[in-house]
Amino acid sequence: MSLTALALVVTAAFLHATWNFVAKRIDTREGGGPQLVFLYALVTVVVYTPLALYVLTGTRAAWPSLPGWAVIAVSALLHYGYTLVLQRGYRVGDLSVVYPLARGTGPLLSSLGAIVLLGERPGWLAIAGIGLVVGGVLVIAGGERLFRRGSMHAGAGWGVLTGGFIAAYTLADAYAIRTLMLAPLVYYYLENVLRVVLSAPAAFSRPARIKVLWQANWRKISLISTISPISYFLILTALRYAPVSHVAPAREMSMMVAALLGVRVLGEGEIHRRVGGAVLIALGVAGLTLG
Repeated sequence: MSLTALALVVTAAFLHATWNFVAKRIDTREGGGPQLVFLYALVTVVVYTPLALYVLTGTRAAWPSLPGWAVIAVSALLHYGYTLVLQRGYRVGDLSVVYPLARGTGPLLSSLGAIVLLGERPGWLAIAGIGLVVGGVLVIAGGERLFRRGSMHAGAGWGVLTGGFIAAYTLADAYAIRTLMLAPLVYYYLENVLRVVLSAPAAFSRPARIKVLWQANWRKISLISTISPISYFLILTALRYAPVSHVAPAREMSMMVAALLGVRVLGEGEIHRRVGGAVLIALGVAGLTLG
């Protein structure tokens, strides 16, 4: 991985951990789910419309072709499902369990998908990194307790399911950026436009919840809708400089930040186990990056 790609991925990782920390603190007692997805996407579209128009009119970026629109639609569906599943996980589990599981399973499946579908061939060091990532994920999620009948940690299953969505949209987005050569900002902006359309019917089935949710959390929603796209713009740009099997795992350095925030700020406990697991994952990410 080039230094340019690594710098983009590291910056994105810290931004990603930050917005997930803010998302965990959103008050969803009077709403959530489709209403929250709708507000995220709508504010993102409002904030980034001027920049998207500039890229389309002031640069050589072009509107997507028919295959490009098809990938955008698939990515919008996957991102929509990802957001709903992630919110559910945050409601029933700890940040330092759900977030690391999602961000650990995601790159593992993304790397396997890149090997099978995109023909990437990681070396032995990357394979060792996969093992460390899996080990770190298990440690953070509860270690040996996960294998005891009826002892699955709250939120663990949702974290793994979120990782599946992450892997699917990562591969779709990589295809759009690397093969179809779509401009990252325009691609993600249009994907959010479709996400507004997808979430609107369910969101407006209970319009009062949209108002209550916005009034209670508008600052957090606005912050997330500004930071989250920047984080992903950086990842999409990095995919032009490095393989998926390197970029997807490397961005999971954010898990160390999330583990620290979870145990120190949110008081989720078991600091030694969770930080130890985050260190294992970070070492695995290093192996995947170098291999």
